[in-house]
Amino acid sequence: MPDYGRDLLFGAFITPVAAPAQQAVDLAVTAEEAGLDLAAFQDHPYQPRFLDTWTLLSYAAARTSRIRLVPDVLNLPLRQPVVVARSAASLDLLSGGRLELGLGTGAFWDAIVAAGGERMSPGDAVTGLTEAMRIIRGVWNPDDPAPLRVDGRIHRVNGAKRGPAPAHDVGIWLGAYKPRMLRLTGEAADGWLPSLGYLHGGPADLDPLNAVIDDAAASAGRDPAAVRRLLNISGSFEPTGKGLLQGPVDQWVEELTGMALRHGISGFILASDDAASIARFGTEVTPAVRERVAASRG
Repeated sequence: MPDYGRDLLFGAFITPVAAPAQQAVDLAVTAEEAGLDLAAFQDHPYQPRFLDTWTLLSYAAARTSRIRLVPDVLNLPLRQPVVVARSAASLDLLSGGRLELGLGTGAFWDAIVAAGGERMSPGDAVTGLTEAMRIIRGVWNPDDPAPLRVDGRIHRVNGAKRGPAPAHDVGIWLGAYKPRMLRLTGEAADGWLPSLGYLHGGPADLDPLNAVIDDAAASAGRDPAAVRRLLNISGSFEPTGKGLLQGPVDQWVEELTGMALRHGISGFILASDDAASIARFGTEVTPAVRERVAASRG
């Protein structure tokens, strides 16, 4: 039974639709009122149907008081790392330490190129993310008096001033599936943030992917428990069971408890734009999962 030493987090994964413009923010408020820990938003800067994610995060932070906010995950090929670092630190300061930073390498390259980004091979995209993490953490370290210099292959910083520091130790969570990204997650990230729907074998796929992260963390001299394991999930509440996370509340509780205990998942983020489903997830499912996991772990 893996135990990555983390409290359980639960959240809502919200589509940042531009019409109606207030919907995404209202859903974040619903998530907070339901007791959820996270309000996460997709980031597709080339998508004209979507609001800009950073603007939305800022507005949602002003409309809420407790819930933590996450880009899930930020499209790095269209975001300059120094600007990402300062934007993240600024929002964390303004929100009282409520931002976590999900990062990804990008996937829809035709749309990225059309929006002004450069097409990259998968290997170059991972290299760029590795360099960006170093840059972001360097900007967040104003106690180092030396100007920040990173002579990377994809990203270069030549003497940037450091700061501001965020209000809290912002976690960098990576959306990762393939071996090199999983190894980077274990070596340098604070969390792993995949989507269950992209795991063709379902929850059973979590074990071998976790093992890659664990091995990479150990090889880098890190405790694998330092890497939080989160999971974007989807499903529906039904009177009777129809499949994984498609059934009554008791079924959801059993299946999520199993993923926490058997696979070490310590964060579940429900992809839903339905306020009633988000409220039910927060008020009925999450307290029961917390109770059952705590009882099992003793």
